[in-house]
Amino acid sequence: MPPISESTKVFFAGYAPVHYICFRPIHEALARAGNIEVVLSGGLRTVTEESTEYDLEALYGQFDLPPCKLVPVEDLGAMDFDAAFSAQTKMIQPGSADLRVQIFHGISFRNRAVRPENRGYDHYFLVGPYMRRNFEDAGLFEPGDPRAVEVGFPKTDRLINGTLDRNELLARYGFDGSRPVVLYAPTGQKGNSLEKMGEEVIEKLTASGQCDLILKLHDHPKKDIDWKERLARFGGPHFKLATDLDVIPLLFLADLLISDASSVTSEFSLLDRPMVFLDVPKLIAKAEARENSRLDLETWGRKGGHLARTPEEAVDLVTSSLANPGELSEIRQAMARDLFYNPGQATEAAADWIARHLHPRAQGAAAR
Repeated sequence: MPPISESTKVFFAGYAPVHYICFRPIHEALARAGNIEVVLSGGLRTVTEESTEYDLEALYGQFDLPPCKLVPVEDLGAMDFDAAFSAQTKMIQPGSADLRVQIFHGISFRNRAVRPENRGYDHYFLVGPYMRRNFEDAGLFEPGDPRAVEVGFPKTDRLINGTLDRNELLARYGFDGSRPVVLYAPTGQKGNSLEKMGEEVIEKLTASGQCDLILKLHDHPKKDIDWKERLARFGGPHFKLATDLDVIPLLFLADLLISDASSVTSEFSLLDRPMVFLDVPKLIAKAEARENSRLDLETWGRKGGHLARTPEEAVDLVTSSLANPGELSEIRQAMARDLFYNPGQATEAAADWIARHLHPRAQGAAAR
């Protein structure tokens, strides 16, 4: 990212770890550019009938942050910024911002980002062609809308840019590499696969002895269940609860992904490795019944993997998929091309756009 010659103020706020994880590559690029003040706000969110509260330290204290300021939500009203970024649909608002940019926090076949509530941003860092088509089909963009920026998904760059080390990740989880690694990453919506049949899948997979299994819990589930306590009985050398907040290193480590309706299946397509989807018909029916639903099982949906309706089917499909990892490869490769702009280089695309648009004087800096 070219340096910006005068001090510029940038704002980001989120209420879940995944929101900041999606902004973090951009934050790091801004820090490298110099002379940019980054302010972070929001915090882990608690919603009651009386109020909405944000715990700033509980969210950002989990991360090794590049240079920035942490500002409580209640102090934002008096603050003005050159640009404000958001990864959730409804931005936590500062006093003012010259540009408001939506960067999204994932893309799945439920297409929850494509809805009228997401109007109001000056620019959108679109994840890929598929997202663009959905926004246009929903009437939220016109073809060629200048607000739509073909950036990609900076969060996923590390999957394929060579910066992750498999041996280091194996050691972190205490695996010796003799077994394939299976990652189970369910969505956090009510009626997800962990609630439906996940415990039995974990029990049968660990008993089979065919893999090392990691469970990545959703970072802001809709239902408050103490899964760490409930699943403690499976603890051992071949089953681990993920310690990483960011799913990207876990996806990189995994030889196979088990999920249900999570956006991680889209991200995993970039690696062209096998997937098993646990069926969640009630969750999908509820998504389809939503007003302005963009649920789409026809374009890509669960076509990049195999669908299991029972725990027994899940274990059998894990076994057969690990034995034949190239099956459905052409579908996954086509899926990844349609879902993602600039794979492996989305952060660079975002940084280049920011250098041109963040401040008028950045035009000169970018040209140099």
